[in-house]
Formats: sequence, C-alpha cells, structure tokens
Amino acid sequence: MADPRKLRVGMAGGGGPGNFFGGPHRRAILMDNTAELAAGALRSDPQGSLAAAKELFFTRGYPDYQTMIREESRLPAGERIDYVTIVTPNDSHYAIAKAALEAGISVLCEKPLTLTLDESLDLVRLVKQTGLPFTVAYSYTGLPMVMLARELVRAGEVGQVRKVEAWYPQGWLASPLEESGQQQASWRVDPARSGASGSGGDIGTHAYEFVRFVAEHTATQVQARLHTFVPGRRLDDDFSVFARLDNGAIATITASQITVGAQNDNGFRVIGDAGRVEWSMLDHMSLRLYRPGEPVAAYRLGAEYGYFPESIQPYLRLPSGHPEGFHEALANLHKSHQLQLRRALGEQVADAYPHPGVIDGAAGMAFVEACVASSQHDGAWTDVRQVG
Repeated sequence: MADPRKLRVGMAGGGGPGNFFGGPHRRAILMDNTAELAAGALRSDPQGSLAAAKELFFTRGYPDYQTMIREESRLPAGERIDYVTIVTPNDSHYAIAKAALEAGISVLCEKPLTLTLDESLDLVRLVKQTGLPFTVAYSYTGLPMVMLARELVRAGEVGQVRKVEAWYPQGWLASPLEESGQQQASWRVDPARSGASGSGGDIGTHAYEFVRFVAEHTATQVQARLHTFVPGRRLDDDFSVFARLDNGAIATITASQITVGAQNDNGFRVIGDAGRVEWSMLDHMSLRLYRPGEPVAAYRLGAEYGYFPESIQPYLRLPSGHPEGFHEALANLHKSHQLQLRRALGEQVADAYPHPGVIDGAAGMAFVEACVASSQHDGAWTDVRQVG
C-alpha cells in the first residue's frame, strides 16, 4: 500500500482582482489539509500571473497555463501536480482542460464545461481515452443535504418520479451592471466569453444538474423561452424551460438574473407517486420529505445523525447546528476528485461519491444548446442530444 501524501494542485485563473471563484476553490482545496497549492497560472497577464502566485503562496508560479502544464508534466512524478483546477471564464475552459488531459493531468473544471457542445464532446472523448478523473464543479451537489436527497430518491422514498421542479433566481444583473466595467458582469454577458446563453449557461445549468443528480433523469426534449430584459444586453437574463424526461416525467427548470432581491435562492422538488423531497439553499442544512398521510420528515445536517448513508459520511465534518455551506460543498467536490486519484495511487481510501463528471458537464451543454434552439423557434419542442 502506498504511503499517503498531500496531493499537489495547480490552478488556472482565479488570481485577478475581481475574480470570485479562485478564492473559494483555494480555501476548499486547503480545508482538509490533504492537498497543497503547488502551481498557479492565475492571471491573463504573464507578470501579473507570476506576482499573484507569489502573493497567494503557490509553490510555483507560471506566466500562463501553457507553460504551467508543459513544465509540470516534465517534472518527476514526486513533484508534479496531481490535478489542475480551472476557474477562468468559460471561453478558455476547453483549451486548458484539453491541454491538461493530453499531458496526463486530471481536471476539476468550473461550469459550464465549455462554450459549445462540440468542445464538451471532445473532452468526453479525451477522458475516455486517458481514463483520467474529471470533475465539473456543480458546487451545490457537494452539499450533504443535496447528496442525501439523491439517496432518498434512489431508495424509492418518493416512488416513481413524476415531476421535477428546479430553480435558480438571482437579482444582481437586474440593471446594466456590465456598463460599469464590473468584471464578473462584463464577461458573463459577452457571447464570445460566456457562450450562447447567459442566465441559462451560468445558473440554469445548476438547476438542470439538480434534475440529473438528484432525480437521476435527463431531459429528452425541451420547450424554452429565453428573455433579455435589460436593454442592450446581448445574452438572456431570464431562462424558463419545460422538459420531458427520459422516464416520461416532466420538469420545469428556471433561472433568472433579474429577480430583484434574490440571493442564489436555488433549490428543487422531486415529486413522485409516493412522496416528495424538497430542498432550498435558503435553508440548506435541512431537507424535507413529504409522504401521504404522514407527518413531514425533516432531516437536519450533522455528522452524528445515523440517517446519512455510509457513502455520505466521509463528507460530513461537524456536529448538528454548525453550518457547513458553500466552501464545504466545493471542498467535497475536491474530496471526491482526490479520492479517485488516491485510489489510482494505490491508497486504501473510501469510495468517491459520484459527483458530476465530464459527461454531466457535456449533458449540461447539450441541454443549453437545445434550449437556445427552442427559444429561437418560438418555444418549439426540441430534442436534447443524449451524451453518454
């Protein structure tokens, strides 16, 4: 059996002023003291990238991701990075992930996976060819109560799934924030950097992943309406979809960035012929199960509760009443990725929970592509390409 060691993580992006996701991922990587920040190409400006790596205490800094991947792949096995975390805008996900996979380096990538479905399908091909772990950071699937909801549905607690409702409203783009030069707003409303859908690609994919991850069903056809309410904006800021699922069930999937006052109020209901399971980020430490003629069952987060199955127990950190939230969810995705790598290194570790991978990322892009096409044809029923 191999002696355990800290895994070495590289990061592409995430070091510039105004960047959001770099900080949460760095904290998530370090949370359990099982990995270290070994290499970084953190900004688009080469000198800024080197400076950011030094400021953030990365072991090695690089001027760009190409240099990082090339030089890291040349290092001895005992020194090079074990995986790279991609936290750049959407338009560079594909190039970085492709370069890493071709160099034999596994990937944890922010969502949406790529700009186009064709790019995502090429990454699916590369992952199958290399056998390398690949995780897509649908962060909310790392929350233990979302994982528990999945297990309850799998155990038949709601019976046959009839309907799924998934939603994700935000309000931060209710006005033309991009005109102020705000970095996060500017690239998210730019089709060249964000893709064919704004709110759908950015947060509608999170809502759709609830359908895939919790209910374990996928959309086969969609009727979609994408709206742009803020004058002059080039991408949709409101996204409404009605979907047929692969088991004959239906789903409503909505996302909005113009819902004034909303603060990432995402959630889901999975409705079956024997019950309903419901969760919301506004009360993320609770999960409710409704059964006909029975009191509502309220599950609460806590490492001491025996109703968490063995598959989830390694992802619980604190006793009940102590909040575990967004950073812990990201840490759980990194944990799943790291457990796969540790298995490959010969360590005896727990099984990794099946958090979203490259196929899930590609399925999200297939969903968005179909929704854009449907909306362009006045909400016509449109087939969703199946990815497997």
